[in-house]
This record gives sequence, structure tokens and C-alpha cells, in this order.
Amino acid sequence: MTEHRVPPPSVSGVDVDEKTRCEHYHSDLDIIAIRLKCCGEFYACKECHDVLADHPLESWPRTAFDTRAILCGNCSAQLTISAYLECNSRCPECAAEFNPRCSLHHHFYFSDV
Repeated sequence: MTEHRVPPPSVSGVDVDEKTRCEHYHSDLDIIAIRLKCCGEFYACKECHDVLADHPLESWPRTAFDTRAILCGNCSAQLTISAYLECNSRCPECAAEFNPRCSLHHHFYFSDV
């Protein structure tokens, strides 16, 4: 039986590469994108959203932490917010390392963290 893979969602941003890195965050570990509550679109980062979107960023409330809003730029897994916040900066699907310094920006994306 042939496995049918769904292509990864598109990620908006400034100079986004195939691993979701952008002009603002482009280290080897900057490989996540976030589906934003305000528009439902994946963006490489808050700064990319600020540059490209025509509306303010909204953070996800704790009651929505079961939403698949995090995209691993390495394997294209879509993680729930809770799974991402609990993953110790490593994709639970492919074990790729995420930038642990992203936690410094969680307050922009997620309420009550």
C-alpha cells in the first residue's frame, strides 16, 4: 500500500527556508514555526508576522493548548502547544533539537506561561 503524505503547510515570513528559519532567527536550532491564533497562519516568528500581517498578534489562551499550532521544520510534524511546551526543546517525533532560547518569547505566543 502506498503511503500518502500531506505536504507541510506553508510558512509565512521574511526569507523563510525549507526548515522554517527566517531573516530574524536562522541558527541551526531555529526550526519551528507557529500557527498564530489571530490569523490561523503559520509564521516563522513574531517579527515576520509584525512585518507581513495587517493585524496585531494574539496569543493562544491556555484553554487552546491542545491545538496543533507548532510545526517542526525538520520533519513537518504538527505539535500541540502543550506537547511543544513540554518537549524540552526537542521534537517528540524526530528528536531534532529546537532552540531553547525560544522560551524567552513564549509570552508573545501563549497566554499564562
